[in-house]
Order: sequence, then C-alpha cells, then structure tokens
Amino acid sequence: MAKQTWKPGNMLNPVPAVMVSVADKEGKNNIITIAWAGTICTNPPMVSISVRPERYSYHMIEETGEFVINLTTEELVKACDYCGVTSGKDVDKFKEMNLTPFAVENCKAPAIKESPVNIACKVVEKKELGCHHMFIAEVVSVTVEDEYMNETGKFLINELGLVMYSHGEYFAMGEKLGKFGYSIQKK
Repeated sequence: MAKQTWKPGNMLNPVPAVMVSVADKEGKNNIITIAWAGTICTNPPMVSISVRPERYSYHMIEETGEFVINLTTEELVKACDYCGVTSGKDVDKFKEMNLTPFAVENCKAPAIKESPVNIACKVVEKKELGCHHMFIAEVVSVTVEDEYMNETGKFLINELGLVMYSHGEYFAMGEKLGKFGYSIQKK
C-alpha cells in the first residue's frame, strides 16, 4: 500500500459539530459553531473549545468566562452551519434560526432549548496557541432532554442523531460497531 507524506495538519476527523452559545456582560447573546471542542478531564469534568480571536463570540467568552456547548442533531444541522458562516455582529442567530435561548444552572450564558444536551462551562484557563486560542473550562451543569431517558434513568445519548463534522462536511453518527471492552470480552 502506497502512502503520501503531507505537510503537518490536523487530520483528526470526524469531530463533533457543536453550537456554543455565549453572552456579553450586557446580556447580548450569540451562537458560534465550533468543530474543535473536546473532553479533557473527567474529574473535575472539563472541556476545551478553540476559537479564533477575530470571531465575534471570542470577546464575549473572554469578557464573561462562560459559555454553553449545545450538541447538534440532524434537525439542527442547518442552524449549526448557519451559525458558523454568519457573524453575530450582523444578525441575531437565535432569531434567524428560530432557536430559543434558555437559562441553565450556574451559568449566565444562555443554552439552546432545541438542543437535547447543553453543557454549561466556566473558563479556568486560556491558551494562546496560534491562529486559535483554547478556552479550558470546567463543566458546571448539564441539561438533557427528558425524552431521551429510559425507564431506569439511563441517558440514551446515542439515539439523539448527533452530527459530526469532517473535512468541511456534516455527517450523522453511523451504526454501532462495538462497546468499550468488547475486544477482550469472554464469549
């Protein structure tokens, strides 16, 4: 099998496509689409998002130190794309995409009601890495849609129809291939 060597680049794909909702100190809301978001610690629960400093939402995160990661479903993929290609300087993205801001515990930034999972975060550190700055944040609350809870209280996250982003395109999550530890399970 032949392979080519390319210049260094980020080829870690797919990644979750999420809408990050923010607010400034005056309470003006905005949504930015982020593909560079990830889990970085379990205890305490921490995540990171990477944002270009020239983005409209960047100053809001810097100003308040808060944001909400809203998971994107197939029903929200158009809004997700729209929020990534338009600027909050020019339009009210909540209004244009018929999204509903709502309050979550321990965070002044609004969440997106139509998203089935909202992860409220408080920034603990900012790292200036180059064209993007990474906000490292502690998760301060999580809200989940009741309809995705089963009778035993298990959250059925894999039934949400979550959206992934890969090299400029959006994809729905595919079929289940296994579960953690299946490779060493006794038959």
